[in-house]
Amino acid sequence: MERKWSVAQNLKETVKNPNIIIKGVHSYYSNAWGADFEDDCVRYLYGDEHSLKNWTSRWEPDKLYIGDYVCIGAQSVILMGGNSTHRMDWFSCYPFPEQIDKAYRSKGDTVISDGAWIGMRALILPGTRIGEGAVVGAGAVAGGVLEPYTVYAGNPAREIKKRFSKEIIARLLKLKIYDWPEEQMLRLRPLLCSDDIDALEREAGKFVRRAGE
Repeated sequence: MERKWSVAQNLKETVKNPNIIIKGVHSYYSNAWGADFEDDCVRYLYGDEHSLKNWTSRWEPDKLYIGDYVCIGAQSVILMGGNSTHRMDWFSCYPFPEQIDKAYRSKGDTVISDGAWIGMRALILPGTRIGEGAVVGAGAVAGGVLEPYTVYAGNPAREIKKRFSKEIIARLLKLKIYDWPEEQMLRLRPLLCSDDIDALEREAGKFVRRAGE
């Protein structure tokens, strides 16, 4: 298969599964080998188009929430609902059909927040909640809660470093950057592509005052 590193799939334009909720219009999947995000990257045992058509519903499918300006690397895997029938607190982890209802324990919805970056071939486990601006390194296996503006890598994924100081991270979260209107995002893009938090706050404040006029 031809490798096409320059190809990116816009999620808002292509995702059809109602269980995958996309915020905004900028998030993308880098489908370098031509694989489709919904068919190849998001792995639903129950909750995708095939299972919803062919299986009787036994429980509500888990949802996948993806924020705006999210970047997802090629061949990443987001493991979704229906896989949580292997009870480790039972002697047998096997999902016996007559015990399947008792075996199922939902891990909850998966959330990839605004501005997050998922590296190539990362694995996101069910119920993972990835904070704003967090980075999941290539090949990492991520689960649980990943803090905003923090870099994670390894198996299991562990915190490598904060992208900025805790003070700056708090100031960034307060700005709610990814809820700004498009005009503000465009106007302040040069400051978003910098590390000058004072200037970003100052210019963002001008928009707030303008909106209040």
